[in-house]
Amino acid sequence: MQYTAALCRFLQQTETNLPVDTVYFGGGTPSLLPLPQVEQILQTITKRFSIRQPEITLECNPATVTKETLFAYRQMGINRLSIGVQSLSDVQLKRLGRLHSAAEAITTVEQAAAVGFENLSCDVMLALPQQTKDELQSTLEQLTALPIQHVSAYLLKVEAGTPYAKSKWVQQLPDDDAAADFYLQTVETLEQSGFLQYEISNFAKAGYESRHNCKYWRCEPYLGFGTAAHSCYGGKRFFVPSDLQAFCTAETQPIEIEEENPCTLKERILLGLRLLEGIPCEWLSPQQIQKLKRYEKGDLVRFFGERVALTAKGCLVSNAILAGIL
Repeated sequence: MQYTAALCRFLQQTETNLPVDTVYFGGGTPSLLPLPQVEQILQTITKRFSIRQPEITLECNPATVTKETLFAYRQMGINRLSIGVQSLSDVQLKRLGRLHSAAEAITTVEQAAAVGFENLSCDVMLALPQQTKDELQSTLEQLTALPIQHVSAYLLKVEAGTPYAKSKWVQQLPDDDAAADFYLQTVETLEQSGFLQYEISNFAKAGYESRHNCKYWRCEPYLGFGTAAHSCYGGKRFFVPSDLQAFCTAETQPIEIEEENPCTLKERILLGLRLLEGIPCEWLSPQQIQKLKRYEKGDLVRFFGERVALTAKGCLVSNAILAGIL
């Protein structure tokens, strides 16, 4: 309650003339927040800002929602869910330490559709320990048969100091070539089912691309509220420290400046090439275009009209390509 009260207080202190068309409840697992508090935050936003034709997304874990909570989310105005499915293999879900089963994940999606959600996204993880192509194919085929419109597919990366690292998962992960095969298998399978790739890790049916996340990649301004939230607004990139007690007791939302004058041409190139729509060639120097022409020969880059973009194969080595031109 104290956190929600502080969050709403900071929202009310924000200028009201901001154009707002997307709201995103993200972070850890916002579906753990009691329903009245979710509604209080959303009501504060809608009363404070002029929101038109909004995309309002909430991330949820299948183990933390019921048909009743899903119905309540829809009734309060949330119109998009991002569901952390990760896999539809019970063996993998147990290995990952997830609290839900494959059947529970499927039920969550079906219940969300039944209560009126017409914009559903599911997360899936690739290149898991001991994962096989058949296991991944089964997950993808079951997933795309569900009433969903969007898939986010991420290659698992084990970070130092995490429980996965302590379990020595690095030694169990597929090698780079196998991980690349899993990724390209995912791209092909999803596209065959009508989920077109529009970003390195994101796929959607036509018209269901995440409007909110596209703002990040297109260097559009956004404001974040809550501990550890990041913003890019007013010519600065800044974030809220993760100190929960300091956040709750502050008079105004505490922030730390991360970068002055963000969204330089270099950053727009860096982020824009994550999108399969690519970037205008006019953003690039003749030398950069010449370098990209070399990647084109390997089917890593494609030129079309006056734009250039990575291919699916290029997405796998995007860091190397970006380093080569930047």
